[in-house]
Amino acid sequence: PQVCWLAPEQTAGKQKPYMYTQGQAVLNRSFFPCFDTPSVKCTYSATVQVPEGFTAVMSATSWEKQKDNTFVFKMSQPIPSYLIALAVGDIVSADVGPRSRVWAEPCLIEAAKKEYDGVIEEFLAVGEKLFGPYVWGRYDILFMPPSFPFGGMENPCLTFVTPCLLAGDRSLADVIIHEISHSWFGNLVTNATWGEFWLNEGFTMYAQRRISTEVYGLAYTCLEAATGRALLRQHMDNTGEDHPLNKLRVVIEPGLWGVNPDDTYNETPYEKGYCFVSYLAHLVGDQSKFDAFLQAYVNQFKFQSITADDALGFFLEYFPELKEKGVDSIPGFEFDRWLNTPGWPPYLPDLSPGEQLMKPAEELAELWAADSLNVEAIEAVDITAWRTYQLVYFLDKILQKSPLPKGNVERLSKMYPKISKAQNAELRLRWCQIVLKNNLEAEYSKVKDFLHSQGKQKYTLPLYRAMWGGSESARALAMETFSATAPQLHVNVQNYVKKILGLE
Repeated sequence: PQVCWLAPEQTAGKQKPYMYTQGQAVLNRSFFPCFDTPSVKCTYSATVQVPEGFTAVMSATSWEKQKDNTFVFKMSQPIPSYLIALAVGDIVSADVGPRSRVWAEPCLIEAAKKEYDGVIEEFLAVGEKLFGPYVWGRYDILFMPPSFPFGGMENPCLTFVTPCLLAGDRSLADVIIHEISHSWFGNLVTNATWGEFWLNEGFTMYAQRRISTEVYGLAYTCLEAATGRALLRQHMDNTGEDHPLNKLRVVIEPGLWGVNPDDTYNETPYEKGYCFVSYLAHLVGDQSKFDAFLQAYVNQFKFQSITADDALGFFLEYFPELKEKGVDSIPGFEFDRWLNTPGWPPYLPDLSPGEQLMKPAEELAELWAADSLNVEAIEAVDITAWRTYQLVYFLDKILQKSPLPKGNVERLSKMYPKISKAQNAELRLRWCQIVLKNNLEAEYSKVKDFLHSQGKQKYTLPLYRAMWGGSESARALAMETFSATAPQLHVNVQNYVKKILGLE
């Protein structure tokens, strides 16, 4: 299941086959013999021979090409097994910074270079300023074939990312900031078990938003975080707040045979984890002091695998005055409650600096949800300057208010081609959800086209859920689209869709 073999038609160039591995969480055991647990770290080397006309790349600190199209890789820093990754295909590279290049199929390389030229170094430099030295040498990005199931996979030295990031306007760069942040949180300091995945993701979300604040300012970052909070709300509404997966410390092994940690994957470790790290910062009460703590934390535990108890114990030692005050057991906010009680985060960071961007989006959504449209007021709002996350926030509000009164969505579609004809994947996802929630059959083709164009789990599963929960025609669309696209989906994603459609 770890090794994904793609036929030429599943690639962007459609000329040559492609192969990539996806090890997280526990699939690398099917690729090579290993202690497949994040609690064990080791260095590795690999020799890979591939046919003429193909290139091999790996998550390694050094590589060289030898005769007979043989590539030799070495990773000189200890890493957990899940971060060992290999891809082979018709791939080329272009430099985008002093220690970064982009890799992609030849037909995508120009777009990749344009999107990321000079951008990565800026993010890396801010990360180093905040969290300490970048220890991995290079930071390269590989743009994957469209069927890649994730937004990004933080393989050290070579992050694998979805081609959905090539939005043409650098508007989805924060996915890269997230993967860059893993260079410190996750790759350098690692959760010792998958039951404490929030240590990887909660700290990384916090780090991502710290870098984003430095680069784009607080208002934009708060808006992006509000989008994340909406995803957490949606997830908890779907599962019920008291679902056992809505804890930060997840019990993964009931009974004898255990559970695939991938099946526990959801928004909680990311967004509830982010809230917990934000709560720790709130207890400290001073951003520069908390930044210094994060540097000390990385330095203390680098190249190690740790538990939540290690992390929180270090926090209390680092701030003895907080330990003395007993901040770990403030009623309602106990560290133990954060870790072991399912449900909505007891503390939410203040996102009000984003209001200047959120308010106009909320007001516009109100106008569109009205029974009789105030066209004058709607036309007075100019959305041409809105950045992606402001549009996303607007669409999330429209989705919450859907189904809208009859005819409104058709008019909205006509009025904002920037949204209804967008190529940006985050906008396409939400527009498709709105089309389905309002049963706008005239635009079903957009849902179909989007699902044919990519296989990212985060976009694919919500759309199948929406189709399956919709009208007869929406269910028919789901069946038809799945039977056409199943071969180009990652095996995990195929299985999740089958579950949704009752095809198990």
